[in-house]
Amino acid sequence: MQKQRSIDNAKSVTMHHDYQKNVDLSIQWNRWLLEPIGVWPKSHNSTRIRKCFFGLIIIICYGLISFEFVSCFLYLIVEVDDAYNKLRLIGPLSFFLMSFTKYYLLSLHEDDIHECVERIKWDWKNAKYVEDRNVMVEYANYGRRLVAICVFFVYSSFAFYYIVKPISLGKIVVAEENLTFIPIAFPFSKLIADVRYSPTNEIVVSIQILTGVFIHMITSAACSLAAVFAVHACGQMKVLMTWLEHLVNGRSDMSNTVDGRIASIVSQHVRILKFLAFTEKALQQISFVEFLGCTTNLCLLGYYTIMEWNVKEITFSLSYIILIASFTFNIFIFCYIGELVAEQCKQVGEMTYMIEWHQLSGKKKLGCMLIIAMSNSSIKFTAGNMVELSISTFSDVIKTSVAFLNMLRAIT
Repeated sequence: MQKQRSIDNAKSVTMHHDYQKNVDLSIQWNRWLLEPIGVWPKSHNSTRIRKCFFGLIIIICYGLISFEFVSCFLYLIVEVDDAYNKLRLIGPLSFFLMSFTKYYLLSLHEDDIHECVERIKWDWKNAKYVEDRNVMVEYANYGRRLVAICVFFVYSSFAFYYIVKPISLGKIVVAEENLTFIPIAFPFSKLIADVRYSPTNEIVVSIQILTGVFIHMITSAACSLAAVFAVHACGQMKVLMTWLEHLVNGRSDMSNTVDGRIASIVSQHVRILKFLAFTEKALQQISFVEFLGCTTNLCLLGYYTIMEWNVKEITFSLSYIILIASFTFNIFIFCYIGELVAEQCKQVGEMTYMIEWHQLSGKKKLGCMLIIAMSNSSIKFTAGNMVELSISTFSDVIKTSVAFLNMLRAIT
C-alpha cells in the first residue's frame, strides 16, 4: 500500500512538472517581456510589495517615454528651422507616441490578457491525450519561434540606432569651446540642458539607451502576445479537428456515446471562440496603433533612407533600413496571425463537412451543421474594429506607405 502511494505521488509530481513545462513553453517569452515593464498580469495572491514594485516600474516607464518625447518636441519647435530636419524628428516623435499608447493599452487590458493566460493554462491542464498534447507542443514551439524572430528584428533596430550609429560617428570635438562629447541617438533641447557638457552628456546618453530598452520591449511584448495567443488558438482548433475525425467511431479517451462526443466537441469549439474573443478585445486597439504607426513610419523611414543615401551617409541609411525591416515585420506579424486564425476557422468547418457525418443517426447530424455555421461566421482579428488583419491588409500598408513616400518626395 505504501509502495503504491509512493508511485502515485511520483506520477503526480511528474504530471505537475510536465504541466508547468508545457505552460512555460507557451507563455514564458510573454512573461519575460511583460514583467520587466510591469504589465504582466498579477495574480490575486500577489503581495503588496510586488504590486508596489510593478507600479514603480510603470511610473518609471511612463516618465522615461514622456521625458524623451518632451525633449525631442521642444528641440523641434525651438531649435530646428529647415524642413528636412523637422521631418527627421517627426518619425521619432511618432514612435514615442506609439510606444506610450501601446503601453497604456497593455496596462488597460491587463485583465483580458490575464484571462487569456488562464485559459491557456486550463487547456494544458486538461490535455490528457498524447496526440493532443503533441499538437499543442508543436504550435507552442511555432509561437516561440515567431516571438524570437520578432525580438531579433526589434532589438536589431535598437542596437543599430542607439549603439552602432553613435559609435560610428565617434566622439564629437568642438575645438573652439574645448569640448568633447558622445553623440546622442535623439536630439535634446537646450531649454532643458546642454548635453555637450559632462556629466550631463553621459547621463542623457544612459537615459536614452534605457528608454530605448523599455520602448522596444513594449513593441516586442505587443507582438509576442498577438503571436502566442493566435498560435495557441490555432493549436486548439487543430486539436478540435482531430476530435472531429473521431466523432463517428470514437477514441479511447472520448465518450462512449455519440451524444457525449458531440457535447465535448461543441464545448471545445465554444472555448476556442471565447478565447479568440478575449484575444481580439485585448489586442484590437494595440493592432490599430501598430497599423497607423507602421504605415506612417515606413513612409518616413523610406524618405530618410533616400535622403541620407544621396548625401553618402551610409551608416544612417543602414540604420533606417534596419528600422524599416523591424516595422515591416511588426505589422506583418499582426496581419499574418489574423490570416492564420481566419484560415484555421474555415478549416474547422471544412473538416466537419468532410467527416462521415452521414453515418450519424437521426437528428445527430444537426450538431455538425451548428459547427459549420459557427465556423463560417468565425471571429476575425481587426485593427480597432475597422480594418481586418490579413495578408491583403499587409500589402495595402506597404502600398500606402510607398504612395505617401512618393507624394512626400514630390512635395519636398
